[in-house]
Amino acid sequence: MSLASADTLPGEFAFTDADFEALARLARSEYGLSLASSKKPLVYSRLARRLRARGLATFRDYMSLLDRAEEAAERLELVSALTTNVTSFFREKHHFETLRSALVPELATQKRIRIWSAGCSSGQEPFSIAMTLLDGLPPGARDMRILATDIDPAILRKARAGRHPAEECATVPDEFRARWLRPVPGEPDLVEMGAELKALVSFAELNLICDWPFAGPFDAIFCRNVAIYFDQETQQRLWSRFADKLRAGGFLFIGHSERLSGTALPEFETAGVTTYRKRATPGPARPT
Repeated sequence: MSLASADTLPGEFAFTDADFEALARLARSEYGLSLASSKKPLVYSRLARRLRARGLATFRDYMSLLDRAEEAAERLELVSALTTNVTSFFREKHHFETLRSALVPELATQKRIRIWSAGCSSGQEPFSIAMTLLDGLPPGARDMRILATDIDPAILRKARAGRHPAEECATVPDEFRARWLRPVPGEPDLVEMGAELKALVSFAELNLICDWPFAGPFDAIFCRNVAIYFDQETQQRLWSRFADKLRAGGFLFIGHSERLSGTALPEFETAGVTTYRKRATPGPARPT
């Protein structure tokens, strides 16, 4: 019985170090994703499904497929396979408490309100933001929008539909469920976001490391558990770009395992757990 070579994972498809390194280079250059060598078994298990789906025999064939101009959809399947869409309503509750207590009172005096959910996944985050705003703001005419973006078009289709398993809505406060969530006729296990929530949220496909086709400024940006997939250089560039899109006093909410770093640090002051507020005047530069 022969054994696989040291740089090849045993399995249905040969997956050499060279195959992994080629995929890692593509993931970083096109999407900013950082794939450490320790992730080789995980990458294999997730992408083997794509080889089966496309009827391919080797990872080299898969890389050739990804090079084709007409395979943009497969490149997005690659991103979807390498990242994890884990989300829930009112996840990291302290962020929504800060939104309600610190930012909503300011927004009550504004006619124009803009919030960005960057990496919105299947929509629970932007709809949680919408509920928080509608509950906390007094009645009145406002130009209020929530931009919700993600790189994955398949997950965005789910987000736009605004339908979720009823069990996933257990973290929505009872009063909010009664006001804005609706049963889906003929689908007893599904709940739909109400029209008032849907009207506030605009979903769009966006690769965060590419150009951003909007000007801002935003009152708050939520980008949680997205930067963990990027290397430090890409993360720091992202924080700086967010700073450029926030108004003075605007909030940046990031994931529980993420930390602000790099040249953006003087632009912000800490405003809570993984919560930062843009200074009116940048502070002194700090070591990174």
